Amino acid sequence: MRDELKLTSDYYTKKILEHGANPKGVDWNGEESQFVRFAQLAKVFSSFEGTCADIGCGYGAFLDYLSVIGGKDLAYTGYDLSQPMIEAAKEKHKNQEGLFKLINTISEIEKVDYAVASGIYNVRQSISDGQWKEYIWESLNEINGIVKKGFAFNILTAYSDADKRRDYLYYAEPEEVFAFCKKEFSRNVSLLHDYNLYEFTIIVRK
Repeated sequence: MRDELKLTSDYYTKKILEHGANPKGVDWNGEESQFVRFAQLAKVFSSFEGTCADIGCGYGAFLDYLSVIGGKDLAYTGYDLSQPMIEAAKEKHKNQEGLFKLINTISEIEKVDYAVASGIYNVRQSISDGQWKEYIWESLNEINGIVKKGFAFNILTAYSDADKRRDYLYYAEPEEVFAFCKKEFSRNVSLLHDYNLYEFTIIVRK
């Protein structure tokens, strides 16, 4: 497992073991902001049909969100690097245990119609901004390679207030990420930065 993935897995394993299956267990502030975040990611779906990979699924909160908004017919599978995260997801969804799988790399995921990735690019820890950005580009290329219809992801924004920033987190330039996705993946790319969180969401439609 490459360094970026190992550090990420260790970080979130510590969080879930410390806080359990709730937003703090995946390093979010609370359920309200989590649902706001999910609402942006869900805009990638043209309809709730087909298959969806939830990359960095944590304890499966996005699956719960889909059930609330009427996305039960979407064939969902959650993937995570952290064994305790997968165990927490299976425990929380005891009748749907088979929907959650442990992976070491995105390339292990079979082809799907859609993919969503929430929060997986935020925590760089000791890795430099430059190296972390290269990792993000490589990771997005991997995600693009497994989807047929589109994918959505979020990242902390470089427009975050200075007093809210943390030195172990990565803050991306929205325009740069948008341009990368536009040039590399599709003519149909949306940048969502109007939902009152210190982040933005990119939606790529094939």
